[in-house]
Amino acid sequence: MKILVTGAQGQLGNALAHLAVQTDWEWIYTDKAELDITDKATVDQYFAESDFTHCINCAAYTAVDQAEEDRQMADLLNVTAVKHLAEAAAQYGTEFIHISTDFVFSGKSFLPLKEEQEVDPVNHYGYSKWKGEQVALQGHAQAVVIRTSWLYGIEGNNFVKTMMRLGKERDSLGVIVDQIGTPTFANDLAQAIISIIPVLVKDHDKAGVYHYSNEGVASWYDFAHEIFELANLEVNLKPLATHEYPTPARRPHYSVMDKSKIKNTFGLIIPHWRDSLKSCVSNLVYQLA
Repeated sequence: MKILVTGAQGQLGNALAHLAVQTDWEWIYTDKAELDITDKATVDQYFAESDFTHCINCAAYTAVDQAEEDRQMADLLNVTAVKHLAEAAAQYGTEFIHISTDFVFSGKSFLPLKEEQEVDPVNHYGYSKWKGEQVALQGHAQAVVIRTSWLYGIEGNNFVKTMMRLGKERDSLGVIVDQIGTPTFANDLAQAIISIIPVLVKDHDKAGVYHYSNEGVASWYDFAHEIFELANLEVNLKPLATHEYPTPARRPHYSVMDKSKIKNTFGLIIPHWRDSLKSCVSNLVYQLA
């Protein structure tokens, strides 16, 4: 198999590259310097000149607050570029896996969210990702959309690294306590995608939308507390309500996702977020030592 990964310099792209050595597949990694996915002609030519069996789209505009003002760029990367990739993949017989987000939901529910539940994003980032899901599924009949949440990894900028840095710089820190979701370790999501690929090769009927995060539930406060515990950082952690920390973009108050569908369909065993966080923090502490 020959697999194209777009957005390869991001957290998930790096995690895929780290785990890809376990496979005997050919992997092609691109970011904006190697492939401009916002240009349809460029994307079409790239697919025409290659024989990709799969395309994993990890590229996205992820600056949630900035997307409120920079809507044109968010739509270009999260909608238009996805349309180009999905249609090119369909035209050249390439399986298409697209990564989306829990931010497509409003956060008004208090039960784990299923794939078929109505979406109602509360910010433009979430809206652009929802539109991206639509064009992926419309442009490619066998597209697989995987929604994930609170992604962090060993590479790139993320909440875990920010907390570890701030924990060394400050004695006290306030963190949001009334937004509830589930952290997702990029390596776990990457491993899930790699496990899914052989199944998709055999059964095209498994296309559609899936939810994937680590197991368990947390607030950002819980998440930060665990990071400081694992990194042996003494910080006076203060719980903040959302209204005490206003941001340009609203966030869903509850975005815990039900993962029954992806577990049952592909036989996945998903680690708890605390176990995966321990692995990540251990790696980061070792790197920074």
